[in-house]
Amino acid sequence: LFVESSQIYNLTAEYIGVTSVILTWSVDNATLNPSTSRVVVVNEAPVKILGETKASITELIPGTMYNFTVYAAVNDSETGASLSLYTKPSPVVDLKAEFVGVTSVILTWVMNDSASDSYMYRIEVVNDAPVENLTFNGTKAEITELIPGTMYNFTVFAVAADNKTEGEGVSIFLYTKPSLVVDLKAEYVGVTSVILTWVMSDSASDSYMYRIEVVNDAPLIPGTMYNFTVFAVAADNKTEGEGNSIGLYTKPSPADDLKAEYVGVTSVILTWVVNDNASDSYMYRIEVVNDAPVENLTFNGTKAEITELIPGTMYNFTVFAVAADNKTEGEGSSIDLYTKPSPVVDLKAEYVGVTSVILTWVMNDNTSDSYTYRIQFVNGTEENLTFSGTKAEITELIPGTMYNFTVFAVAADNKTEGEGNSIDLYTITVSVNSLQCEPVAKQPYLMLKWKCPFGNNSGFRIKISNIHTSGEQLAPPCMVEGFEQTFQITSLNFFSTYNVSIITLSNGSESSPVDKLCHTSISDPPRPSEVPSVKAVSHSSLSVEFSDFDSRNGPLEAYAVMITTEEQGPDSLKSKLNNTYKDFKKKKTAAYVTYVIKTEQAESPSSHSQNGRNIINVGKGNTMYGYENGPLIPLRSYRACVAGFTNITFMADVIEGEDSYVSFSPCSEPVLLPQDPGVIAGVVIGCLLAIFAVVAVGGFIFWRRRRKDKRNPDVSFSPIKSKMIKVENFESYFKKQQADSNCGFAEEYEELKSAGVHQPKFAAELPENRGKNRYNNVLAYDISRVKLSNQSSGAGDYINANYMPGYNSKKAFIAAQGPLPNTIEDFWRMIWEKSIYSIVMLTKCMEQARTKCEQYWPDKQPKSYGDIIVTMVSEVVLPEWTIRDFTIEKSNTPESHMVRQFHFTSWPDHGVPETTDLLINFRHLVHEYNSQNPMDSPTLVHCSAGVGRTGTFIAIDRLIQQMEMENTVDVYGVVYDLRMHRPLMVQTEDQYVFLNQCVMDIIRSQREKKTDLIYQNMTAMAIYENFTPGPAFEKANGYHT
Repeated sequence: LFVESSQIYNLTAEYIGVTSVILTWSVDNATLNPSTSRVVVVNEAPVKILGETKASITELIPGTMYNFTVYAAVNDSETGASLSLYTKPSPVVDLKAEFVGVTSVILTWVMNDSASDSYMYRIEVVNDAPVENLTFNGTKAEITELIPGTMYNFTVFAVAADNKTEGEGVSIFLYTKPSLVVDLKAEYVGVTSVILTWVMSDSASDSYMYRIEVVNDAPLIPGTMYNFTVFAVAADNKTEGEGNSIGLYTKPSPADDLKAEYVGVTSVILTWVVNDNASDSYMYRIEVVNDAPVENLTFNGTKAEITELIPGTMYNFTVFAVAADNKTEGEGSSIDLYTKPSPVVDLKAEYVGVTSVILTWVMNDNTSDSYTYRIQFVNGTEENLTFSGTKAEITELIPGTMYNFTVFAVAADNKTEGEGNSIDLYTITVSVNSLQCEPVAKQPYLMLKWKCPFGNNSGFRIKISNIHTSGEQLAPPCMVEGFEQTFQITSLNFFSTYNVSIITLSNGSESSPVDKLCHTSISDPPRPSEVPSVKAVSHSSLSVEFSDFDSRNGPLEAYAVMITTEEQGPDSLKSKLNNTYKDFKKKKTAAYVTYVIKTEQAESPSSHSQNGRNIINVGKGNTMYGYENGPLIPLRSYRACVAGFTNITFMADVIEGEDSYVSFSPCSEPVLLPQDPGVIAGVVIGCLLAIFAVVAVGGFIFWRRRRKDKRNPDVSFSPIKSKMIKVENFESYFKKQQADSNCGFAEEYEELKSAGVHQPKFAAELPENRGKNRYNNVLAYDISRVKLSNQSSGAGDYINANYMPGYNSKKAFIAAQGPLPNTIEDFWRMIWEKSIYSIVMLTKCMEQARTKCEQYWPDKQPKSYGDIIVTMVSEVVLPEWTIRDFTIEKSNTPESHMVRQFHFTSWPDHGVPETTDLLINFRHLVHEYNSQNPMDSPTLVHCSAGVGRTGTFIAIDRLIQQMEMENTVDVYGVVYDLRMHRPLMVQTEDQYVFLNQCVMDIIRSQREKKTDLIYQNMTAMAIYENFTPGPAFEKANGYHT
């Protein structure tokens, strides 16, 4: 290249490229003449002159050293300036990261320049930190000491051999890999989830994301092994660090449906369900918790038996499913269970009673203090009771019944029970109650009656004995409680006392015996074979001598001498007992009764008895009852027969044969009376009349003395049983009897003295019972006495009280003495056992400074009399009487009932009330109340002895009802009947007259007012019931019309 040029200097490269350079220079025109410049290139290349001082050389080889000389032509000489240069290497190509590490990268590139072998390479590393340059001599470079997870710009420059001429840089942006996460662990492992934590210490970690690789696809499955790898991802979201891995099992699911398949005394069998897919690989840990240290047991199935437990103890069992790694456990499922208590041992009956048993047993478990016990007892139906100790009383059982008792120990949870231990027991059967024995009329039998006892029985054993004999019989069982059972005992003796003992039987067990003294009936006396001895005494009289009849069928009460003019058989004589001498005289009969003699009758002018022989003078003209002992007819033949009576009944003063117990001796041979001598006849008749007059006067004097001395043992007439009088005829009867200072009533009362006195009273006379009698002469007759129950012997059932007949019932009343201190308990026991709802008390406790009756009732506070508890609930005090209401109950029984006491306070001892209306009013008050009580409930009446005032009250009640229902009255018969049941009933003549006065006042009141005998005593009731009667109710002799 030649240029017009001056001196050349300051030759530089304005631009160096890969295949070209641009040179510039300066020319010193002052020294040089302009001339043409020339550029010389050692390696030839096109040159282009761009001006006087600038030239472009192209088509150079990259990275090659060139020497450029610029010459200037001066006057045919050349002056030149030279410059050596390297062209820039070409940019590297295919720059990439062969490796990206945490703190290093390996870059590779390609360089195709022909001079590349001489190249060096500068790598410029740019981060937020200052630029760092690194030099490498190949096309691969490892840059180290980088920051993990950081973005770097790497620029690679090819450097020519002059170590300074660089080609254009080629850049690549790279993130170093994040560091490996450290301390990778599971913060939480669940059934279907885990929580992982790790640590990343890189400075760039704030920009990181993390990728977790789960080997075993999510979602997670319980109890399954998973490998979790955590990768840190740089901010470019693609550069990841090395992964850190952890292998984990998810927890198994909790066991489901955990329950006890079996609970035993020292073991339990648990079952459960686990539905996890991996459950086949599971093991199960059971944690057993008690007060003792925790115990762990391992099982490989879903059923486990845990043994060696303590009986009756609460355990907490927790079941954990364990994964296949034998350490990853699911949540525990728990169940609280009590082991069963041990069975009770030594179960036995400490006591077996009628309606209860006491069981005892032993329990040896350590935890037995917390036990309760269930007792199951079975008799057709099942019942259960719970007790807290090892002794239990089971009550309200059925007597005579087999029960199966099973005792179960129950743990503290009140539901876990041990095995039961059983015992079979029979309750003791109940003794019969209300045992009664009744004689069978005219039969050597006893009819026993009792109420079927509560409970079961297999029959009854009946023992009957007296001093002569003993025997035993069986009665069939009964089924209906309270139903009356009857049993007839035969082949006994008439008129005998037997001790009857009845025992209830049930399956080999026996009740305590119930004893009763029973009396067989009397009957017709045995027919004697002896013929009476008959002798003519005069032309109009005979003497009849006969022996006493055999008394084995009952004591002979009376004899009747019969006279007949014809041959008579014994059977025909019975129908002729009501024939009298008048009938014979009128020729209505050929046989008649001429004389009746009571066995206790003293000798009279017409009869006497000696050494069992009786002599009766027939034809003496005296009268006995309705029979006249009239004179016989001379020159007539007479036969004599004797009738013996164990029971004689009169009607209208003549013997009622059908109702009497009688047998007849054979009739004697006929005896002919002599002729009446004419002369002697008048004398005889005169003498007879004189004798008769003497006898009559003597008899009258004798009778008057007897009336003054009522206790004269020499004279005792047995009364007839009835003197029934029409109401309309009573006033005339009353006036007749009232005449001569009540002479007629005195005679009647005297006749009643012997009524019932021969009734036996063995029980009252027993030594152990004498202290139970207030008065020695008022003893309860055996035949009607009230017997207390539940006693071990016949004597132990005694109380001085008798059943008394009323108008409608044989046991309408109980007449009793006022209780003694030692008989108050018996008194209340009688009230309870006989279901008494009303008491009539006719005495004060103290009269004339003497104790007549103990106060047997409480005042304000309840009081126990034996096992009877009595509470007074009200008391109304009135001028003439006081009314008290009590509740009574028996210990250990739920039953109770009301009892009302009517206390009449205006009746003097051995006397009578001031007026009849007081007692009549009082009786009506009692009667009205009793009409509300059960029909079979007797009214208890007592005074001090239980005979005088008591008998008067009972008699008034009967007489009023008799007048109302029959329009007749029989004071005599009523008193007679009462005295046959209890001695001395209506004790004084004044009381007997008072009875008749009551009847008379009632009849007069009704006649004057023209009202019915059935009245309503409203005033008497109003006093107690707080009712004020209207003016229409007026009083007249105790009746209100």
